[in-house]
Amino acid sequence: MHSDTTASPEPGPARGAVAIITNRRGELLLHLRDDLPNIAWPAHWSLLGGGCDPGEPPATAIVRELDEEAGLTAAPLTELFEITDHRGSGQIITFFAATWDGDETSLPLSEGVKLQFFAPEHLDILTIPPFIRDGINRYLAARPS
Repeated sequence: MHSDTTASPEPGPARGAVAIITNRRGELLLHLRDDLPNIAWPAHWSLLGGGCDPGEPPATAIVRELDEEAGLTAAPLTELFEITDHRGSGQIITFFAATWDGDETSLPLSEGVKLQFFAPEHLDILTIPPFIRDGINRYLAARPS
């Protein structure tokens, strides 16, 4: 007698996606997260984005998250790199880049406290999750001057 030992594949690590959105002045759009105890990195400035739904690729997730969180369509989105949030959610986060030159105060923010563009030289005074800061610094270091 032969038994079927085929097991279901183990789910992979949790994944997420964020977008580094810049305007024509080179400022970066940051999102002040809610100060709630049940979310990762409460009251921190971060990038727009979020977790991937089961089976959802990061490129699809970031388009959905930008729309859900801020009604924002930033195209084209360029995939940059991945960083793991070792000190927070544990997710593998895919970073994307795009440009958008609108008024961030007019966006219909559905999560968080506010959106604001910041010049790169002002980021050091903000409370930003370490993996997000690492991703921003990596992006800025690779950007042409």
